[in-house]
Amino acid sequence: MGIYEYPRMPFGIKNAPAHFQRMMDTIFQDEILEGRMVVYIDDIILYSETWEDHVQLIDRVLSKCTPINLKISLKKCNFGQKELLALGHKVSGLSLAIDHNKVVAVLQKPHMGPPIMNVYV
Repeated sequence: MGIYEYPRMPFGIKNAPAHFQRMMDTIFQDEILEGRMVVYIDDIILYSETWEDHVQLIDRVLSKCTPINLKISLKKCNFGQKELLALGHKVSGLSLAIDHNKVVAVLQKPHMGPPIMNVYV
């Protein structure tokens, strides 16, 4: 009968996110331990002091992806950014702050008294 193996991580499997996170942490453990990379599931943030270091780090990460057929969508990539939005936070080399648009959305939400709150609970 043989062995069947998924070519990609299927959606809907309960432990898929944890398994994928562990896989990413294992693949990029050197870069993570060096403090040059953060991985959250399929979001990767690389940071470097200089542009030359950044290019070398990108090359190093991509060279780890190729042999294991880990695909990266260039449409979703931003290279050489001094500031970015990640997981609802504005991240830069100097600060970490909550995205202003998220704060405004919460502040503009109408006040809910106890009767309305019961609907959401």
